[in-house]
Amino acid sequence: MSAPRADVVVVGLGAVGSAVCHHLARSGARVVGIDRFVPPHEHGSSHGLSRVTRLAVGEGQAYVPLAMRSHELWRELEAQSGESIYQPTGGLIVSSDAADATAFHGSGGFFARTVAIAQRCGIAHELLDAAGIRERFPAFLVADHEFGYLEPSAGVLFPEKAVAAQLAQARRHGATLRLQEKVLRFVAHGEGSVDVITDQGSVGAARVVVAAGAWTPGLDGSLPAGTVRVQRQVLHWFPTTAPQLYRPDACPVFIWMHGPGAEDALYGFPMIDGIDGVKVGAEQYAIETDPDAVERRVTPEETRATFATHVEGRLRGLAAEAVRSATCLYTTTVDAAFTIRPHPKSAAITVVSACSGHGFKHSAALGEALAAEVTGATPKVSLAPWSAGQAVV
Repeated sequence: MSAPRADVVVVGLGAVGSAVCHHLARSGARVVGIDRFVPPHEHGSSHGLSRVTRLAVGEGQAYVPLAMRSHELWRELEAQSGESIYQPTGGLIVSSDAADATAFHGSGGFFARTVAIAQRCGIAHELLDAAGIRERFPAFLVADHEFGYLEPSAGVLFPEKAVAAQLAQARRHGATLRLQEKVLRFVAHGEGSVDVITDQGSVGAARVVVAAGAWTPGLDGSLPAGTVRVQRQVLHWFPTTAPQLYRPDACPVFIWMHGPGAEDALYGFPMIDGIDGVKVGAEQYAIETDPDAVERRVTPEETRATFATHVEGRLRGLAAEAVRSATCLYTTTVDAAFTIRPHPKSAAITVVSACSGHGFKHSAALGEALAAEVTGATPKVSLAPWSAGQAVV
C-alpha cells in the first residue's frame, strides 16, 4: 500500500478545482493540484473574459445558496487578491409566454421559476413590460409581447482573474501546483489511499477531487458512459455604432429567450471586458465534441449565422462582423444539473463535473463545500441536491 504524500489531490484547476485548492490550503490541508494546462487557459470552460452571475437561479431553488455564498466569497477573494472579480451591473432576463414554455437549461418555465424563486428567497427584483424595458435599456429592441425580470445584484464575473486569484491564494497557503501534467489513471489501495498516476510520475493522497471539466468523462472511468455530453460553444464580440448604450452603467448582463426551441436564446454583456465590442453568445446542444480535437477556429459564417439568428433586430447598433471570437466547452447532463459522485474505483475519489454551462457563478461556494466535505468538516452549503441520484428543484 502506498503511503499518502498529500491529504488531497485536486485534478483540474479551472473554476471549481482552483476553488477547492484555495479552500483546502486555507484550512491547512496538504494539497496538490494537477492540471494538463497552465490555468487560467482557453482550452476548457473557465475563460472568455466575462461570465454572468445571478442569484435567482431559474435552474432550481437549490442553487440559490451556492450563488449567494459565492457572491460573499468573490468579495473575500477581491480583498485578498486586490483584483476586481465581481461587478454588479444588474441582470435582465427577457422572455415571452411562448418562449418560456420551452426547455432552457434543463426544463421549461425558466422565467416563471426565476420570478418565483426571487419572491420566495427575498431577492430584490423588478418585473418589466416591453415598454419598460425599452425605456430603461434602449439597447434592447424587445417586441410588445415580451417581458423582463431585472435583478440588481446580478452582474459580471471575470473568470480568468478569479481562477488566477484562487490559485495564487492556494499557493500562498502552501498548496503545490503541478502544471502541464496529465493525469492518466487512479490506483486505489483500500479506504483513504489513492495513487494518482500522471505522465510525469505519481502522487499519493488520502482523498482525490476530480474537477477536470470536459476531460472528466474520459479520465479513467470517472463518469459512467452516457452521463454527460461535451459540446463546443462559440462567443462573439460584435462592434457597435452605439457604445453609449452598452456601458456597464447603461446595460445589464442579459439572457433573452426568443423562440420556441431550446436553442432559441442568447446571452450577453455590457462592454466591460476591455474588448471594443459587445459580447454575445448562444448555446447549442446537438453536436458533441472531443475536448482534445475541438475546432477552436470560429469561422466568419458562424459569426454571421449567430448575428442573423439571435442578434439582428434585437440588439441596437451592432454589426455582423465580430472583432473577436472564442470557443468554450460545456459538459452537460440531460437535466443540466451538476454531478457530484464517488469514482467507481474508490469512495476516496470525488468526481464533480457537468456544470452544464451555468456553473461559474456557483464555483466559489461549490469549491468551498467540496473542500469541507473531503476533510470531514461541515460545508456552509449542503451539496446533497447534486449527489448522484438526487433531483434538483
